[in-house]
This record gives sequence, C-alpha cells and structure tokens, in this order.
Amino acid sequence: MNAMLASDLPLPRIGRGKVRDIYAVGEDRVLLLTTDRISAFDVVMAETIPMKGAVLTQISAWWFKRLEGVVPHHMISADADAIIAEVPDLAQHRDDIVGRAMLCKRTTVFPIECVIRGYISGSAWKEYAESGTLAGEELAPGLTESAKLDPIIFSPATKAETGHDENITIDRVREIVGDEVGHKLEQMARTVYTLGEKIAREQGIIIADTKFEFGRAGDDRIILIDEVMTPDSSRFWAVDAYKPGQPQPSFDKQPLRDYLDAERKAGRWNGDAPPPPLPQSVVDATSKRYLEAYRRVTGSELKV
Repeated sequence: MNAMLASDLPLPRIGRGKVRDIYAVGEDRVLLLTTDRISAFDVVMAETIPMKGAVLTQISAWWFKRLEGVVPHHMISADADAIIAEVPDLAQHRDDIVGRAMLCKRTTVFPIECVIRGYISGSAWKEYAESGTLAGEELAPGLTESAKLDPIIFSPATKAETGHDENITIDRVREIVGDEVGHKLEQMARTVYTLGEKIAREQGIIIADTKFEFGRAGDDRIILIDEVMTPDSSRFWAVDAYKPGQPQPSFDKQPLRDYLDAERKAGRWNGDAPPPPLPQSVVDATSKRYLEAYRRVTGSELKV
C-alpha cells in the first residue's frame, strides 16, 4: 500500500480535515477517505505515516461491527470491493481506497465533541491542577495525574476548525442542541466507552479518554459517526506500563511528539507551521506504533 498525502476521487469532495477527505455519494451517503497525513501540536506534517489511514479506518470498522445492536452507527462498508459494487465510478481507483475508505450514511452532524474521560490527563489534568475543576465544574479533591476516574466523566467540547477544542459544561451542550438531544448524546457516549474500555483492557490497552461524534440521519435517528476509539481520537496507554501520578507514554504519536519537543527545546522550531522535516526513523517508528495499536486492540495483524 502506497502512502497517501491527499486523494483525488471522481466524486464531489465536500470536506477535507487534517486527516480525512470527505466525498458525497448521492444524496444520502458519504465516502470517508482517510489519508496518511498526520498532525501534532495542531500542525500538519509534510510527511505521511505509511499505513496510518488504513489503521484508523479499519480500527473504526472493527469497533462499528462490535457495536451492532448496541448503538446505531453510520458505517455501511469499509471493504473496497463492496464499496466499488455500490459506487462503480471507483473501480479504477481501487488502489486508492483499499483499506482506507469507508462508505457511510450521511448525517447532519451535531457541533459537539462528546468526550468521555476514564482517567484524568491532558487538558483536563492541566485545568484540574490549576483550579480543581473541569470545564469550570469542581472535581473530587486529591486526584493525581493519570488517575482513574470513578465514575467516568462526560466532558463535552466544542468542535474547533483550527486549534484546540474548548471544554464546555453539560448545561452549555443542552443550550446548543437541546435537553433531549444533550441527554441522548451523553448516554450513547457513555455506553460506547464503557463497552470499548472493557474490550480494549482485555487486549492490554487502556483507553484513558476518547471523543465521539454523532449526527442525525435521514430517518431522524441519532447515530454514531466519524472514527471510533482509534489512536487519533483516543488516548491509548499500555496496561503493563501504566503508572499513575505522572504522564503516560502515548500509544500513537509519541515518537513524533518526542522529536518535535526536542526540536522546540533546541530552538530549531517555534511550534508554528511549517514544521521541521521528519527523519525517516521518526516516520518508521510512528507507523510501527499505529500498526501495533491495531494489533493490540483487534488481536490480529492489519491486512489490506
């Protein structure tokens, strides 16, 4: 599989994110094409990470299959031949979509990141360490960095086009989407995380926190969309390396983050675009981490 920086399919492209290109398929479906782009510290790198797009797509597909009957979701298929059978115009582009494309139901997306935190880390730990709160709401005293949260916390955020998402209160969610929808989003997010955290832990992975997106489908149902419990949407830690009271090594971009941190400390990068070129050793190490995350979560090697 060749690494992909950007796609060019014979379909109307209706969106492009840091990682995904989104194409319309008729009126009620979309094709999500996950490239091998990678970002860190809100900057997209010039280099690609081989197999990253396939890892993100196929981990999501693996989770969607396990969520059948638990919550409704948008995936129709992540198999290239099945997608081509539905969209014959893609027959000449099989090499571009194999492993990395997902045909999905089209929805109206709710502008909320539904974050579930099972452990306190990242921006949540930073706020808590400063003020004992999360999104302005008090948490229990005496927590340490990376501590397990019991019960888990629904910690919604606004979706940012650029930069970091902003943590918001549940009351603010209800102001944005209404009481009934806000309650439904929280309920569904908790259900998916609880199942996913249990399954992943059995495979040696702690899902410390994760974010979900939801949309309203054409039949008016609220369904789970986008990616699900991947290394990009979640904080993955290894069970056998977990040590509360300190930061935990990330299971995805850690080699990349370590390299960029070193470049900043050495004064060779100011943190803005363009980023410094990535050594091949960093690219290879990061690709290996994504593939290992897939193997650990699913229990099998990625085959595309």
